[in-house]
Amino acid sequence: MNALLSISSTTQEKFSIHIVTGKGGGGHYATYHAIRAIAEQKQLPWQFHVVDMDDIMASMTQQKQVLNAYQLLGSSVADLYNLMLKSGWTWLWFLQICLNKLLVKLNYDAGVKFFEQYWREHPPDMVVSVVTMCNKVLAEALQKVKPGTPYVTVPIDFADYPPGFWFEPQTDNYTVCATEKALEQARSLGVKEELIVPSSGMVIHPRFYEPMDCNRADERQRLGLDPDCLTGVVLFGGNGSQVMLDIAKRLESFGDRLQLIFLCGRNEKLAATLKENQGKQKRLVTTFTTDIPYYMQLADFFIGKPGPGSISEALAMKLPVITECNLSTLVHERYNAKWVREKEVGLVLRSFRHIEKAVEQFLDAPTFARYRANVESYNNRAVFELCDLLEKILATRDPTTVAELVEQVTSYKY
Repeated sequence: MNALLSISSTTQEKFSIHIVTGKGGGGHYATYHAIRAIAEQKQLPWQFHVVDMDDIMASMTQQKQVLNAYQLLGSSVADLYNLMLKSGWTWLWFLQICLNKLLVKLNYDAGVKFFEQYWREHPPDMVVSVVTMCNKVLAEALQKVKPGTPYVTVPIDFADYPPGFWFEPQTDNYTVCATEKALEQARSLGVKEELIVPSSGMVIHPRFYEPMDCNRADERQRLGLDPDCLTGVVLFGGNGSQVMLDIAKRLESFGDRLQLIFLCGRNEKLAATLKENQGKQKRLVTTFTTDIPYYMQLADFFIGKPGPGSISEALAMKLPVITECNLSTLVHERYNAKWVREKEVGLVLRSFRHIEKAVEQFLDAPTFARYRANVESYNNRAVFELCDLLEKILATRDPTTVAELVEQVTSYKY
């Protein structure tokens, strides 16, 4: 695909690429940084501009250009979402989605007017969006100001949560689909076939594809771990989760047959508690780190919530996953767990209260080998495919030509 889509890097033309992102969770900016990393590696003539919807919403609210119910709560969309994740109140997300969609509808005309002026002042050669619910507003304003400018929606979920979430069939946005489910949704919702772009998975940072430049057994031993023991890495996003304490306590029963790496993010209190309560089982605890690929390389399997980024990163590192799915799971992430089960790349529990049963299966060598083989066969190259696609779109500006090329080179077997 690289050979077919590659555009000469010697061109002197500079392209202004606007990335629409937000602060709710870590996936939006993680996707932006992944795209930027590949562009810099390839020395592409792209100038990136961040369009942070949370900052824009705050500015519009301050200027009284929009109705913002979150102002009455003394918060913002992103702050409330992040608090919900940190506190484990994920069951509230469905209500927040409904409120967000209502606010988009009530502020639609004001949003289009604002972004007409915004695009005039900051004219892009391409817009790449990694956020939900506002793509119709931004795309409509863009086509009024600068018709024909390509707009690419890159969902950071395994599937859409319609209506009005990721896919907007009324627009001429390119729509990237990371799974067969997303592909089916795009077609059923009426997205034009020439604008549907299949990918082999989710966009993750290229660091997760880099080989380990050290001996894994030696590194484990250096960090106080057994070089040969089955090792799980436990990760619940940038703020950690109190459920990690329960997981640690329940898995102590496996003694020296198991050891764990806990990545607690910015939750210093959680990390301190895990260190203080450590029993005889070997355990490595660390707070926020940018070296997640390193720690995953030291592990044999992954334990965490069914976030699309975490699952995709674990699979790229060839780690079978253990996750959960229940009424508290974010509604737009429930399909992720179903996908894990269907592809047999891990185990899905109704609750982490049953974590022992899952780990017991991974301690059985033939069973673990079967899951590991399924993970090995999953080859996600989405971040490289996406940058190749963006190059081609910038070169042709012709949806039909892009569609023909995509059809030639993307015959994924999800």
